[in-house]
Amino acid sequence: MKVLLLKEPKESENGPDPYIKELGLHGLEATLIPVLAFEFTSLQDFSERVFHPQQYSGLIFTSPRAVEAFRLCLDDNTKKKVWKNSLREKWNTKSIYVVGKATAELVSEIGLTSQGESSGNAEKLAEYICSHESPNSLPLFFPCGALKRETLPTMLSRKGIALEGLTVYQTTQHLNLQDSLRNYFSQQGIPASITFFSPSGVKYCMKQIQELAGDLFPQIKFAAIGPTTAEAITAQGVSVSCIASSPTPEDLTACIKRSLQL
Repeated sequence: MKVLLLKEPKESENGPDPYIKELGLHGLEATLIPVLAFEFTSLQDFSERVFHPQQYSGLIFTSPRAVEAFRLCLDDNTKKKVWKNSLREKWNTKSIYVVGKATAELVSEIGLTSQGESSGNAEKLAEYICSHESPNSLPLFFPCGALKRETLPTMLSRKGIALEGLTVYQTTQHLNLQDSLRNYFSQQGIPASITFFSPSGVKYCMKQIQELAGDLFPQIKFAAIGPTTAEAITAQGVSVSCIASSPTPEDLTACIKRSLQL
């Protein structure tokens, strides 16, 4: 049975993408189509903040791209040396909050110890942070994308927890997206299930999927990696068959199997 995942492959993984691998273990033939392209911004401002940890009580990462931007701030040899010799340990004395396993793994790769990984989405992470942080302390630093939702900043603000955000990347449509979707449907046919991994993915793909699937569109089971993405699907007037309980290959596979009654 064929399933389509609208995401880019995990770049740091040796071997198959973990979602492809997990779905394959359950007899599901999964294909990835990259949906998004990213452009990093404000890296000089970001670097200034990275090298002044004393100004913050901690860091918040809600996406792998924010971690990639952080890594770009350590790109030259001099900065890498400072990071290894002292800066990394200074940040590790502070709270490093993350959403999701993929983001946590990237944070670990740069030498930081994180918490909150299992929170799964911004709302649950905000609740977790509120239970661990004190009001009126130094701000938490939040590098984020241009399309971030206000859920996390609003919830922290209500609890008196200071937050300093900085937009470090912008999201655009992948150049090959339309051709990739067209080729998939012409060669593979209609998938039993399609999973969206972001609201932007829904925005860029849903109309073309409806056109390509035609009268068979209602047969497709749509899955969402989390509640925010599910909201974007329903906002398009499309039913969501399942939402992964957390953004992991195992939970998404369980979700898809339930929706397909396997």
